[in-house]
Amino acid sequence: MARSRVRRVSRILASGIRFHVKSLSQSNFFILVSLIEPVIFASIAFYMFRAGGRAPTLLYAALGAGLMGIWSSTLFGSGGAIQWQRWQGTLELIVVVPPPLLQVLLPLTVATSAIGLYSIVATLVWGMAFFGMPLQLMHPFLFAIGLVATVVGLGLLGLVLASTFVLYRNANALSNLLEYPVWLTTGVLVPLSLLPGWTHVIGWALAPTWGIRALRTAALGGDPWVGIAMCALLSCIYLAVGSLCLRHFEKLARERGTLALA
Repeated sequence: MARSRVRRVSRILASGIRFHVKSLSQSNFFILVSLIEPVIFASIAFYMFRAGGRAPTLLYAALGAGLMGIWSSTLFGSGGAIQWQRWQGTLELIVVVPPPLLQVLLPLTVATSAIGLYSIVATLVWGMAFFGMPLQLMHPFLFAIGLVATVVGLGLLGLVLASTFVLYRNANALSNLLEYPVWLTTGVLVPLSLLPGWTHVIGWALAPTWGIRALRTAALGGDPWVGIAMCALLSCIYLAVGSLCLRHFEKLARERGTLALA
């Protein structure tokens, strides 16, 4: 019984992620966020590092720009997940289907972060092709593990964000406010050592902080296991919080009759 349930849930999640990745790949907006925007930021960073005579750190800048694209994709995708369903008139349908709303919504949030992998590929290829950036990963296998852990962590963080949007129909406007602050507090744009001490506490609770740490240490040298382990731990916490919030907010939305308000 338990084994069949695991197979059923795994099939739902895999099908949902595959469907949403294909769907989002056809969106001009997500192509802009995942490909064009990170390349622009990477180019600016490359010129700044080159002007400072720090060419060996171009890979450091490329990974930061790539993760910026993953976060943007996750943020806007998760922020719009519920609203898109409202606009299409399918929100009530996905709420009343036999699988729990968590199993229906989770593939979408993970897919939005997986689409962000385009950002990593784009910035690395751009740096090598136009700026002569060397691509020599110190720990290629751990880099791949760190990338998966980062994508899953950001996808589950997106689940926590998306769960609040079931109740508040204008809550997706918050996504416009969270992009740059998270870039700063997680050390994606600038090293955390340059920021005030109180911002470090915020960064520790966010998966991008540990994701970029895992990727950079795996690529440039160091111990990526700390970042990978923290991404895994935060993923479990996000899943528990997201599941709890989703059930609570769905119940409130049903009681208040705000589920389908556009």
